[in-house]
Amino acid sequence: MDKDFIQKYAPVLLVGIALIFQYNLFVTPEKLEHTHREILAEISKGYITKSEFGNVKEQLADINKKIDKIYDTLIKERSTDGFNQN
Repeated sequence: MDKDFIQKYAPVLLVGIALIFQYNLFVTPEKLEHTHREILAEISKGYITKSEFGNVKEQLADINKKIDKIYDTLIKERSTDGFNQN
């Protein structure tokens, strides 16, 4: 590189480096880890894990089966009493 070339573009290079440091365009691993932990904390407040979802889904399926059994029992009782007969 020529000395004139370096002198000509040195101010542009310095301004570019200053902007990089001023606006924190490059992230340090410590800041990245801190941000990662914040994101995980926010997500854990609003969402459940896949295993918890599976447990809730199983519980809802059990509740549905029990409701169906109760409904069937009520229908049988009403039909044997002659209540629903036309």
